[in-house]
Amino acid sequence: MIMSSPTLADVASLADVSENTVSRVIRDKGYIAPATRKRVNEAIRKLGYVPNRAAGSLASSSSAIIGVILPSMSNIVFPEVLRGIHAGLAGTHYQPMIGVTDYDLKKEESLISSLLAWKPAAIITTGCEHTAAARRMLKNSTVRVGELMDIDHRPIDLAVGLSHLEAGRSAARHLIGRGYAKIGYVGHDWNADKRAHARYLGLVEGLRQAGLVLSEENRTNGPSSTLAGKAALAELLSRAKTIDAVVFSNDDMAVGGYMHCMAAEIAVPETLALFGFNGLEIGQTLPKPLSTILSNRFAIGKTAVELLLANSERNKKPQIVDTGFSILEGSTA
Repeated sequence: MIMSSPTLADVASLADVSENTVSRVIRDKGYIAPATRKRVNEAIRKLGYVPNRAAGSLASSSSAIIGVILPSMSNIVFPEVLRGIHAGLAGTHYQPMIGVTDYDLKKEESLISSLLAWKPAAIITTGCEHTAAARRMLKNSTVRVGELMDIDHRPIDLAVGLSHLEAGRSAARHLIGRGYAKIGYVGHDWNADKRAHARYLGLVEGLRQAGLVLSEENRTNGPSSTLAGKAALAELLSRAKTIDAVVFSNDDMAVGGYMHCMAAEIAVPETLALFGFNGLEIGQTLPKPLSTILSNRFAIGKTAVELLLANSERNKKPQIVDTGFSILEGSTA
């Protein structure tokens, strides 16, 4: 015998309240007497009732879903952003629905289409770069849109993050201020990571403002990793033996570079200075803490979701919130 799933009416009958009252308890809308709320929640637990969020979203302008689209969950940068989003949602009735693109904009387009069908209260993406179709879907929808991590471009609605161009300039100023003049660059695939490319452009600009140019550079074709950073630095040094500092596209690559220096007995920073980006914990646990730029990833996620939920209406003029960054001086540059 197949048992039917409990309904909203079943919960209302058991709790001796109206279906509207059950709905308001579930959606946490309006005042509900504590005793009534307790009866409804007890009935929900007793029956094992699961609210039909899709039906609720069709009956109202939006659901209690916050769509969150991240490029990766293996890169520790983005779980920290997600922790900030969870912190911003604490105490609300909203729940995140998470999708991962693997840095593929076509996959992001598909995720945006799927999420919009649920009528989310907001969609959070990483960066301001989207396919033309994805951008049209986001612009034509009525949901709030938060584009995180990057504020160097005009957002659809809200951008929260840092200027990667300025981060690159700051890296140049830091190294020049420490007396380094023969500076190299080690990076990873820019097609997948446009923010790394922006930092590179800022670095080149910062050097140019001081009358300098990059002495040498080397980029891998794949994603960032410690192994890629180790191999890429070794190759760069085989071509350029006179550089005195290297800027890496991020801390993963820089940690790999540090490992190469240890294996090759290259003194850091006496013979070669190393500089990263992100301020990851692994870089700060090296024998000599990595000199790097700390991005405020937790604050980016938390600030974004709080601003999106503070107002259900889109900004008439796109809003940009700079959460900034700071230089961790470390001991490697």
